[in-house]
Amino acid sequence: MKQPIFLSPVFQERIWGGTKLRTEFGYDIDSELTGECWAVSAHPNGQSVVKNGPYQGKTLGALWSAHRELFGNLEGDVFPLLTKILDANNDLSVQVHPNDEYANAHENGELGKTECWYVIDCEEDAEIIFGHNAHTKEQFVEMVKKGEWSDLLRRVKVKSGDFFYVPSGTIHALCSGVLILETQQSSDTTYRVYDYDRVDQNGNKRALHLEKSIDVTTVPHVDVAVRPATQSRRGATITTFVEARYFSVYKWAITAPASFTVDKPFLIASVIKGSGHIRTQEGGFPVYKGDHFILPNGVGDFEMDGNIELIVSHP
Repeated sequence: MKQPIFLSPVFQERIWGGTKLRTEFGYDIDSELTGECWAVSAHPNGQSVVKNGPYQGKTLGALWSAHRELFGNLEGDVFPLLTKILDANNDLSVQVHPNDEYANAHENGELGKTECWYVIDCEEDAEIIFGHNAHTKEQFVEMVKKGEWSDLLRRVKVKSGDFFYVPSGTIHALCSGVLILETQQSSDTTYRVYDYDRVDQNGNKRALHLEKSIDVTTVPHVDVAVRPATQSRRGATITTFVEARYFSVYKWAITAPASFTVDKPFLIASVIKGSGHIRTQEGGFPVYKGDHFILPNGVGDFEMDGNIELIVSHP
């Protein structure tokens, strides 16, 4: 197959969600509390569906199972990555994710969850919670049990264009006014540490997972340095954010015709700004802000043009 595989997202309501997925990306959403767009997903809790070509109507999971050649015959029982856009209209819970080994043992064989965030947009003085100040596991447990959140949690200011790598075991939370694109392992396992004592429309607090959170949190917190590297080529600027165990993530900023090659098992792309065209051996395909697609293994050489920014990833 020598054409992009466009995907229909799945939208998830969240207590902290808002309307930016509709107003900023033009998605047809009625809810005022849409927190997550699962854009490229084969996870059973929300599967993307193919919009075009010979596999139209199939889920990404079915494609992974039946047509592994599209993905470079990559090994593995599950499609490895999950791409989301998150609209934090209010603060997310303070949370932590397990690694592969812990999730496999405690979450019915689920993958762990290492993730990363590209800040698409945010309000002035927006921030995230990223890490904690405890020096030992004992101190961490004591501060959690006493609810010493202002002393325990590290807050970091963010701005549009920032990138954060969030390994499993990292205490973290998006705070209100932040819109991000997230690339992560294909996992839906989250352990809540603190949820601001919020209640839902029925007056119920959301469950916390303190015992598991304590088990998996990295103590002391370790900052993983992100040093973006930028390369200019004809028609495009490529920024490499991370090349790590589970994924590599880039930003492509295209202003004129630019040539590329699918030299990985496959590429995942999300359009975060502008519009343009992709040209492969099977013809031309328009792309717009809010589109998400996979460039499968057989595409080979292709060209993009327009005025467009994409976040691109691969396993």
